[in-house]
Amino acid sequence: MDVIELFKKLVSTKSETPDDGGLLDFIAEYLEDFTAVRVDRNGVKNLFIYKKFGEGEHLCFAGHVDVVPAGEGWESDPYTATERDGYIYGRGTQDMKSGVAAFVQAVKEAKDFNGTLSLLLTSDEEGEATDGTVIVLEYLREHGMLPDACVVAEPTCEDVFGDAIKVGRRGSINGYLKVKGKQGHAAYPEKAINPIHLMAKPLSKMAGVDLDDGDEFFAPSKFVVTDIRSGMQVTNVTPNELNMMFNVRNNTKTDQESIKAFIAKHLEGIEYELRLTQGSYPFQTDTDTKLVKKIDEAIEKVTNIRPKHSTAGGTSDARFIAPMGVDVIEFGVKNDTIHSVNERTTKQEVESLYRVFATLIENWESL
Repeated sequence: MDVIELFKKLVSTKSETPDDGGLLDFIAEYLEDFTAVRVDRNGVKNLFIYKKFGEGEHLCFAGHVDVVPAGEGWESDPYTATERDGYIYGRGTQDMKSGVAAFVQAVKEAKDFNGTLSLLLTSDEEGEATDGTVIVLEYLREHGMLPDACVVAEPTCEDVFGDAIKVGRRGSINGYLKVKGKQGHAAYPEKAINPIHLMAKPLSKMAGVDLDDGDEFFAPSKFVVTDIRSGMQVTNVTPNELNMMFNVRNNTKTDQESIKAFIAKHLEGIEYELRLTQGSYPFQTDTDTKLVKKIDEAIEKVTNIRPKHSTAGGTSDARFIAPMGVDVIEFGVKNDTIHSVNERTTKQEVESLYRVFATLIENWESL
């Protein structure tokens, strides 16, 4: 089986979160000379599979086999890898069965590596991610098996294959704000405290505002309002409270305390309650590390493109790997149809991604 045949096999297997569709068992059988460890929990399937070639460093490839639901309106069966007009269509073609196929084939064909090669795969990345990569990492830490470096094969390229890798990610802070008022009759506003009116002026100074200036790797942290609700859907009663939700994709310059201070500054004199949750924390891998240099050179060798180093976009399971002290980057195919109807990638991109990973493995010491 070559990388394209493997890719089509993965895409043609339905594996909506947290179902792996049997793919982790298949991969364990496909890599028959690797040692497989299953760390399943609460219906989530997780596989750590490794082979020790020598006493050198431990290089891991990580990813997920689960996909989001297909949705309606596809021009072909989303769970059949369909070639059309130079593309391969199917749910997960970009996010991220292309990446999984590429690194599975690359490690399978690896002949000589002075260290350990491993894969970390989960069926719970597109969901809550509470029983996925994070618990495998806990297992690896407990058993002294954490890798030295890790490549997460999420789709990262922007305009052409090879043009971007992720060397970090912003964090994600969710906010839940309740502004308190006093319900009353709309005809007697002086007898009520209208929380909508209270928020009208400060909101214009908060919504969409940059909380910092960003830096070389990170865009500014922006205060993004995602939902506002108040009132009883009638015209003659002013509301008792207003509830607002917001999100801040934060860099290293903004944290929960600075968000609290930002809100306190703009809501001075207004009674409110605030709750913040942190879905992920920002991280950035030093671009002088071996991993970044090696992947840069492997990409350039295959594509003749020197990739830019980016931290843009949402979150990935790299957010769990970096805090373990593991150097981590993300690299995969173009990201322009993920989660959409008629998700697609090209055969050339999948083959090129496989060659990049094979080159990285082959030249880990000498490149």
